[in-house]
Amino acid sequence: MPPASTSYTTPATRRRITALALTLLVHLLLLFLLLNLGPASIRKKLEDRMPVTFTLMPEPEAGPKTAPNPVKSKNKSSEDAPPVPATVRPPAAVVEKTPPTPDLPFIKMSRQDYAAADIGNKPSTQGGGASAGAGSGKSSSSTYGPGEGPGGEPLFEADWYRRPTNAELATYLPSNAPRTGWGLVACKTVENFHVENCQSLGESPLGSGFARAVRQAAWQFLVRPPRIGGKSQVGAWVRIRIDYTESGAAP
Repeated sequence: MPPASTSYTTPATRRRITALALTLLVHLLLLFLLLNLGPASIRKKLEDRMPVTFTLMPEPEAGPKTAPNPVKSKNKSSEDAPPVPATVRPPAAVVEKTPPTPDLPFIKMSRQDYAAADIGNKPSTQGGGASAGAGSGKSSSSTYGPGEGPGGEPLFEADWYRRPTNAELATYLPSNAPRTGWGLVACKTVENFHVENCQSLGESPLGSGFARAVRQAAWQFLVRPPRIGGKSQVGAWVRIRIDYTESGAAP
């Protein structure tokens, strides 16, 4: 008969024991992980967050308000303000005195000088005739007076190179023109003895249209330019008068 202390284990019993030991070991490992890993991660998150604190202070007791000293504030504002620069007055304007206009000198003239200066005694040419020939070296006269032309230009008497005919002048007469009268124009001399830019100066009787008729017929006029010092002054202004009579028109 075998001894009583001898134990008999089967393979199935050994497998159960091994499985139980592995299960227990797995539970112990999981418990270890939970105890060591879980609090560390929670602690780390709590340390990363900024702590928030609140401090409750008691409200100050309402006491009597002390008015600021006006004298001190005034002194303080005056001390803080920058210094005001001194006002610089501009120098007084210097008024220049206009020098007095000197009196014009009085020219004394004798009776002979007065007689020589009297233009009423000078002979005038009839019908706007020339006072100097084409080949002479004398200066053309300006009995109408210098400065009487358009724009203040000197105005000379016309020196005809060829006088216009009655047919050339009568063509521009108005139908209701008077039987007699005259027209006066001022024309500017150009090359080849022609004139241009003629302007009416006067007529008789007024409103007769004689001055306009002379101005319109002036494109046919041939006039020598005035001569000054023997030199022909092309571009100078000349005075042209045409007389209309019952027998015809003539310069």
